[in-house]
Amino acid sequence: METVLVVYASKMGSTAEIAEAIGRQLTERGFSVDVTSTDHALDARKYGAVIVGSAVYLRRWDKKAVHYLQDQAPDLAERPTWLFQSGPCGPDALEHFEAPHVVTQLCIEIGATGPKTFGGNLDPHRAKTWLAKKVTNGDLSGDFRDWDAIREYANEIADVLESAPVPAHS
Repeated sequence: METVLVVYASKMGSTAEIAEAIGRQLTERGFSVDVTSTDHALDARKYGAVIVGSAVYLRRWDKKAVHYLQDQAPDLAERPTWLFQSGPCGPDALEHFEAPHVVTQLCIEIGATGPKTFGGNLDPHRAKTWLAKKVTNGDLSGDFRDWDAIREYANEIADVLESAPVPAHS
């Protein structure tokens, strides 16, 4: 099995922690995994499969994650690719949460299903901007990530990769 790339864009670290958890679970399942931010991500063509994640702010993906998808689209279309997004907070956060239009269009282009959505983490100690600090003091404050669901997502990916070996790419 070739190495799996888990690449993410994260502003306050929550999405990075989700990416790392996915990487750990895939490693436990026997895969070789590289987990890296979009700032340091290598070309998708160097990997047998790719998972791309982004933090969502104001219902938008981080621009770095969108640019990675756009730049790597031809190579992502040639290998198994999954997407995830994190950020909605509050008790009803995951209800009716859809991927941004640009991400939906890129999913079609690369042949991937829409991103899996995970709750976010609004931690006042991580808030960097004035708006983030204000929001973290309201009803949306807290950690809404479901670690069991995140591990299950990684296991579902592992099951697919184990059942259909990834062909070698140049």
